Amino acid sequence: MAASKPSAEQLITDNIDVWTSAIKKRGSQGRGSNKKITLYGIKKLRELILELAVRGLLVPQNPSDESASVLLEKIAAEKEQLIKDGKIKPPKLLPSISYDEKPFELPAGWTYARFIDLAFSYRVGLDRGKSQQGTEKQFKYFKMNNILNEGGLQLNDITGVDADRREVKDYQLHNGDFLFNTRNSKELVGKTCVFISDDEQAILYNNNILRANFLNITLSQIIDIWMRSSSGQSLLDLIKSGTTNVWAIYQGKLESLLCVLPPESEQPRIVAKVNELMALCDQLEQQTESSLTAHQTLVETLLNTLLTAAQTTGTKESNSQSNSDQESSFDQAWNRIAQHFDVLFTTEHSIDQLKQTILQLAVMGKLVPQDPNDEPASVLLEKIAAEKEQLIKDKKIKKQKPLPPISEDEKPFELPQGWEWVRVDTVSSVTGGIQKQQKRRPIKNIFPYLRVANVQRGKISVDDLSLFELFEGELERYKLASGDILIVEGNGSEDEIGRCAIWQGEIENCVHQNHLIRLRILNKGCELFFEKFLNSPSGILEMKKLAVTTSGLYNLSVGKIKPIVVPMPPEAEQPRIVRKVNKLIALCETLKKELSESQSTQLHLADAITEQELRKT
Repeated sequence: MAASKPSAEQLITDNIDVWTSAIKKRGSQGRGSNKKITLYGIKKLRELILELAVRGLLVPQNPSDESASVLLEKIAAEKEQLIKDGKIKPPKLLPSISYDEKPFELPAGWTYARFIDLAFSYRVGLDRGKSQQGTEKQFKYFKMNNILNEGGLQLNDITGVDADRREVKDYQLHNGDFLFNTRNSKELVGKTCVFISDDEQAILYNNNILRANFLNITLSQIIDIWMRSSSGQSLLDLIKSGTTNVWAIYQGKLESLLCVLPPESEQPRIVAKVNELMALCDQLEQQTESSLTAHQTLVETLLNTLLTAAQTTGTKESNSQSNSDQESSFDQAWNRIAQHFDVLFTTEHSIDQLKQTILQLAVMGKLVPQDPNDEPASVLLEKIAAEKEQLIKDKKIKKQKPLPPISEDEKPFELPQGWEWVRVDTVSSVTGGIQKQQKRRPIKNIFPYLRVANVQRGKISVDDLSLFELFEGELERYKLASGDILIVEGNGSEDEIGRCAIWQGEIENCVHQNHLIRLRILNKGCELFFEKFLNSPSGILEMKKLAVTTSGLYNLSVGKIKPIVVPMPPEAEQPRIVRKVNKLIALCETLKKELSESQSTQLHLADAITEQELRKT
């Protein structure tokens, strides 16, 4: 017994959770970046709608409809008359369609036909557009980028072109023209659309586009649906050819392409149903994107509330409140988030925001409780000052010009009792690296060195190290020691400038390039907290303020790093903070892994539903 045809509306409504939750993220998801989120489930749904349409499964057939073979005869007669009238030349004869060429069985009344047997043209064969020449731009010029990747067209971003009167006559687009992109990337070559516009100004088209005409606009739309369906795309893939960057579908191969042809009376029903369901997909997509935007705004608002509550705790403006009242505002903000943890942090972006909030709370002294028995940071600073003085006496480091005292304006937030603000140069030695030059070409005294690409935020990769030639005394001067913090000096991205990580002594005798700044803390163990601060929102903001942009490149320098103001917790508190941060960040990474696995399941489920529905055919 044959399986019943699926209801198109049911395909959407019965699997709504799958279609709208199978979210595939591409590109950067960080704040301030251009986000591109492909709603994969809805994309699969669109593919399914098109495929059901070209297989005759989207609308019921009417036995009283004239067979498509009658339409084919009508098209042939129309062409014959145009040939007799001298308006077109006879097309070349192509072989008849063999059984093996047909990708699937068609419903009763449908037939297969070659593209050229269905298409008309204003001149000989298919019409290729006008090349872009001249400097005048008096006419609008439709190019391959105006055909949308997902189907349809856009005329908001359209360029101009020169043309004489004859060219305007030959290349002007008319409503109902079928347009086919012949040259593009491998993924995009073969894009199609049906030209529809109410613009009264002439619009010409580019020579990377072929134009064809059919008996009516509805047939143009049927061919467009066929070309965008999975089956049509599979046949187009067989006739693509090209190199790494440019692929083409040649006119002769397109002319022989197999197309489905429904009965003439059924075609408008198919087009109407496809448009109706695609509009429903648009609504689902907009709702999902709006939901994602609302979710992101909610997460940002709640996390900012948490940071605001933390920042006001202990400030001079809050002194009128009791300590318990101050603590309760922070606790309330945290409890508000904790109660809805499972619904708030459900995207990579929200989890990354949580990680940044954890770091910010840590460097503000809000992540672990303070112990009044801890020696204050001032004792640690005295110890570091004595150690630095000894290193200067031993001529291991140079005495630096003292920096000015830290002003109140430089302090981004109030510190807990026992903490101190300190300049980087006060507690560390800051140096640059080795400049890449021809004389550094590795010959005999070869040592590995770190580049910018090796230093990511919070981690260092030694999988792909380059080599430097070092000279006498340079290894001792530039060699990295375990605990050194490496800071990216220059980057094209404002968000990546100043990213840093700790060198853990992964390999022996390693140096670093001059585009990395080495920060060596004079008290072992403090580097762990320092790295957390530099990679926290406060540290990142400070780096951005200090960076100077020239030709799109953001730059730091040793001189800019030295005066940076950093919070210094008591020595005993620092490892407690670092352990807590590491534990919470690890939980965030677990969340991201579970999210990725969940999304992968949703993607497979969307694919499976599509395949299941097609198997019913």
